[in-house]
Amino acid sequence: MFRTPLNLFRVLAVAEAISWTLLIVGLILRATSDFAIGVTVGGAIHGFVFLSYGATAILVALNQRWGVWPTVVAVVSAVIPYATIPTELWLHRSGRLAGAWRLTATDDPRDAAWHDRLMRWFLGRAWLLVALIAAAVVVLYATLLVIGPPGGRH
Repeated sequence: MFRTPLNLFRVLAVAEAISWTLLIVGLILRATSDFAIGVTVGGAIHGFVFLSYGATAILVALNQRWGVWPTVVAVVSAVIPYATIPTELWLHRSGRLAGAWRLTATDDPRDAAWHDRLMRWFLGRAWLLVALIAAAVVVLYATLLVIGPPGGRH
C-alpha cells in the first residue's frame, strides 16, 4: 500500500483532514448539546493522527531530500484545519513526492551521509521502522496526555 512516499504521504494528509473533521464535530456537539465525550474522542483521534502525520512528513522529507521550506510547510500544515490536502497537492505537483523509497545508495555524494545510510537501513526493514515510529508516536502522545490539553484543564 505504501510502496512510494507519495502513497504514504497522501494517506496521512487525508487522515489528518478527516481527524480535523472529527475534532470539529466533537466541538460543535459539546457546544450545542453538552456532549463532551465527542471532543474527547475526536481530540484523541486527531492528536494521534496529527503526530503520525508529522512523523510521516519528516520521513518523506528526508527520503525526498526536501529543503527546509517544504519540510516546514508540510509539518506546519497539520496545525491549520484541512491544510494538509492543499499541501499534498502542492508537493505532488512540484515533483517533491515523485520517486520511490531510497533503498540503495547511488553515486550522489549525499548518499554517504550517516543519516541517509541509517534511513536506507530502516527502509529496508520497513516493519521495524513502522514499529519504531509507532512506538515514538505512542510515547509522545501519552506524554502529551499526561501534560494535559492546550490551554489547561477546565
